[in-house]
Amino acid sequence: MPSIVPPSADYHRVAVPRTRPLPKGLDALAQSAVGLAGRASRRHARLTASVDRVVGQAPELEALSDRHLRERLQDFRERVRRARLHPARRAAVIPDALAGIREAARRTVGLEPFPVQLLGALAMDRGMLAEMATGEGKTLTAALAATLAGWSGAPCHIVTVNDYLAQRDAEWFAPFYRFCGVSVGYVTSALDPAARRKAYASDVCYTTSKELLADFLRDRLHLARVPEPERRLLRALLAPRSVTADGLVMRGLHTALVDEADSVLIDEAVTPLIIARRRPNPLLRDACAAARAIAEDLQPGRDYTVDLRYREIELRPEGEAHVDALAQTLPAIWRGAARRKELIQQALTARELFLRGRNYVIQDEKAVIVDEFTGRIMPNRTWSEGLHQAIEAKERLDITEPDETLARLSFQRFFRLFSRLAGMTGTAREATGEFWRIYRLPVLAIPTHRPCIREVAPDRLFLDAESKWAAVATEVGRIHAAGRPVLVGTRSVAASEALAGRLEALGLEFNLLNAVRHAEEARIVAEAGLEGRITIATNMAGRGTDIKLGRGVAASGGLHVLATERHESGRIDRQLFGRCARQGDPGSAQAFVSLEDEILVRFLSAPVRAGLARALAASPASARRPVAAAVRSAQAAAQRLAYRQRRSVLATDTWLDESLSFAPDAA
Repeated sequence: MPSIVPPSADYHRVAVPRTRPLPKGLDALAQSAVGLAGRASRRHARLTASVDRVVGQAPELEALSDRHLRERLQDFRERVRRARLHPARRAAVIPDALAGIREAARRTVGLEPFPVQLLGALAMDRGMLAEMATGEGKTLTAALAATLAGWSGAPCHIVTVNDYLAQRDAEWFAPFYRFCGVSVGYVTSALDPAARRKAYASDVCYTTSKELLADFLRDRLHLARVPEPERRLLRALLAPRSVTADGLVMRGLHTALVDEADSVLIDEAVTPLIIARRRPNPLLRDACAAARAIAEDLQPGRDYTVDLRYREIELRPEGEAHVDALAQTLPAIWRGAARRKELIQQALTARELFLRGRNYVIQDEKAVIVDEFTGRIMPNRTWSEGLHQAIEAKERLDITEPDETLARLSFQRFFRLFSRLAGMTGTAREATGEFWRIYRLPVLAIPTHRPCIREVAPDRLFLDAESKWAAVATEVGRIHAAGRPVLVGTRSVAASEALAGRLEALGLEFNLLNAVRHAEEARIVAEAGLEGRITIATNMAGRGTDIKLGRGVAASGGLHVLATERHESGRIDRQLFGRCARQGDPGSAQAFVSLEDEILVRFLSAPVRAGLARALAASPASARRPVAAAVRSAQAAAQRLAYRQRRSVLATDTWLDESLSFAPDAA
């Protein structure tokens, strides 16, 4: 017989707070001013004093037996739980509790948190975003903060960037959590509903943003008949057995600790997550195939124009006339002027703007999306509004049935539903204002445990992509000959495979890590610091796995990171460079840039690129400054566009909230 859910527990797992509307006009300026005032050094000074208090208790706690330490931790657990609704009382007990947690970490997993990790944990416990450099131990920092959150009795979710890290971290720190009296679980894409329900029932649950939001939406769909917690509570009181095995897997939203918060809360915020089901539509499938045939006869410049900056296709009069002449080849429902134009534009978008090896790969005769920001494949995701079918038609694959949307929600809106939101990342300062405006998350910069001695060389500049890639291969060979390891960062699967071919031609051995070749990601990244090792990686570059230097590598200069292209966001460049020179190790980094790189082609005008080409051809040394300025200008333009897209998503969320009468999950 299924267990009966207590009415109070059911209320908490079903209740979803409504997000407060974002301020506008003068209110927005006032909120920004409050955020600026709050970023003063007072926060850092207060937390540093608490860290000193934590560290000062180490000798006393080290002298305790395991039994006495557990008893002390149990006492702290109860005090933290009782003080849950009293912030002042909770803040008073947290430093002493964290001292006990620190000692538990040393005994169970052999890691003694550094003061900077304690500072990061306290910052997250206060609802801040801790900016911690790569290699500073964010995994342990999150576990410290999660223990404090888990003691409250409310659900605590640690959001990581992939399934591997969610499972690895939960299993790695399981002895630590058990010692502290905290249950831990993890949710990955491979788990069935029963396993998910068990994991979410834990005090602390590791998962990814996509799995967490998908489970939330699926739960809301299960609640479609009686979504209001008050009505469910009344029903449970009148008929207790009616609220039993109702298909829900989560136990509510309360605390979220987001790792790599810039990626989750900023980069991924543009695209909403959609729960859908397949719906047969043979007319659309036939139309996509016919549209591909028509689009193949159209020529860029003559029949249509491509706007790379805004990723849009516009038919010219010549193209429209050609489409009109072939309209009879389309299914009848698609022959109307507006509908056939939309269909052909979709086919051209698939051809011109969604590229194999960059936006998707072909696996098992299927088009599989590649995440633009992480470089990882997303096998269970599809593009909406017929775009996925247009890409399948372009690649001459079997065209799948389109999806019918059942529920959708943006990550921006979802994470604003949490009562307590905090996180950490190595690159937050570029988006400090946005973190505050959207999520009310203040950013606290955490100093490194040891001084960073990374050497960053000026960008090397090239007129065209061919000369750049030839120079990249030569540079990799030169560094390898010196015995140093080198990590080469590429933006796409196609670029990584092309570079691999060049290195093979030079007789160089390497490890290749991309969306297609990712089975041994953790091992490849962990070994990237060994003597003479060459590693080619897309943006996935093993986030969450430290690159430790092999024997003798530090004496030769440490790991060298070579970026083969600048990204739209300077944060991603910094993330890649941050793979070297961790924890005071030596290391160096450099970017190779050509005037044919996507960011420059997309965000700089043709006359500006022509002027840069003339300057670079005349004197590469004197062209360094104007090219660097052009790269910064292109990145700034890209970030402005991305911010406008995120604002548009927020506007859509707000409109749905105001226009639709049902609960926020239906948006």
